Amino acid sequence: MAHDPYVALLRAHARHAPWNARGLAAHVTALVDAAGIRPTNASARAIPSARAVRFYVATGLIDHPEGRGTAATYHYRHLLQLLSVKIRQREGLTLDAIRREFRDQSGDLLEKRVAQALAPALGSAADQTVMSGGDEPVAWHRVIVADGIEISVRSDSPAATDATLVAMREAVRAALGREDVR
Repeated sequence: MAHDPYVALLRAHARHAPWNARGLAAHVTALVDAAGIRPTNASARAIPSARAVRFYVATGLIDHPEGRGTAATYHYRHLLQLLSVKIRQREGLTLDAIRREFRDQSGDLLEKRVAQALAPALGSAADQTVMSGGDEPVAWHRVIVADGIEISVRSDSPAATDATLVAMREAVRAALGREDVR
């Protein structure tokens, strides 16, 4: 089987796992927005929420997470499943039809289909650029907290002032409770 560069780009998102339901929904939202995925079914929402993630788990569209309640964690397969739900909704399928389709779908096929659907966004690195309502990219402030820890704040956020960014950085450092990261 030939190496698919879009699958490799999609797999790079696995490094962000594990997620809680809200984090998984946010990650999928960024990819869905970058790819311009909008459902054709008027009753389907374009972007998933944590509540939708839990609903999809309860109805069998997404595998059960590891753990329960606030300790529930979602991984790469959950990311693929949620992306696939949004992609198939864009194509006009109902949740029941998507559920039936998922029964016979292997992880490799799921990954390949998602990568193909997101290819334009993955190939142009649009999955790393959050777009505002227009075509202009939104600027972000990147605040390094410690080695491997950073905070990203969109420049149009009220929290994007220098004083607030410093306060957030120091609050995270204090929460870590380690002198070596101060």
